[in-house]
Amino acid sequence: MKQENLENILQTFEPISLDQMSSVKLMNRTDTKFVTNMDKLKQLLKMASDEYYVQEIDGTRNLEYDTTYFDTDDFNMYCMHQWKHTNRQKIRFRTYCISGLQFMEVKTKNNHKRTKKQRIKVHDMDLTDEEKRDFLGKHLHYDVDSLKPALNNHFARITLVNKGMTERLTIDSGVHFNNLASGQQMDMDNLVIIELKRDGLVSSPILTKLRELQIHPHGFSKYCIGSALTNQDLSFNRFKRKVIEVKNLAGVDDLNPQLFIN
Repeated sequence: MKQENLENILQTFEPISLDQMSSVKLMNRTDTKFVTNMDKLKQLLKMASDEYYVQEIDGTRNLEYDTTYFDTDDFNMYCMHQWKHTNRQKIRFRTYCISGLQFMEVKTKNNHKRTKKQRIKVHDMDLTDEEKRDFLGKHLHYDVDSLKPALNNHFARITLVNKGMTERLTIDSGVHFNNLASGQQMDMDNLVIIELKRDGLVSSPILTKLRELQIHPHGFSKYCIGSALTNQDLSFNRFKRKVIEVKNLAGVDDLNPQLFIN
């Protein structure tokens, strides 16, 4: 039997616009990530279509994103994340492909496990620009001159909003990594990364469905996992279990051989 197309499944959802989504404030937001594959995603979407809206922009419901992460020469941001240091940071440039809008973003995770994001609209990734340097001077703990491009990724994102307007669900698929330090690339077309963003601990229609499909919470950083997969010079002992799980979900065979060294 022919496998059902993802776009056809998305057409069964009622659409919601960006303006309508602005009412979902999520002032006391909690974030939970899950990792699965495309077959289970299609099952999940069929189960959720009556209880969620799907974001639609210019008739598109699965939107392309392009992101470039920067790090220091010694990959300190990657290492801080691997060793779970508090007050760790990431810097990235994110482009919304449908509009061409680009933002420079600094994400800071504090010792209360809360993530704060600061961003400004930009037109390029030139860090000699005075406006960018002023922004980074206020929000980044690193010397701007120590930064260099480290990893690019490209993916498609579906955004769902529950009809109670108390949560958002972002669903990323078609992930492609391009390591700007090692030159290695990797496609993970079967991998799906889900992030549930909800207001406090209010009940969520999707959690029961995730449990039913045996899709469990799974910490996942595109920057760190993508770097571990595509740069053999990086240490990733604390990521090894996660990377192998991702490999199994994505059905990827050509992985860094260090992953299988005890």
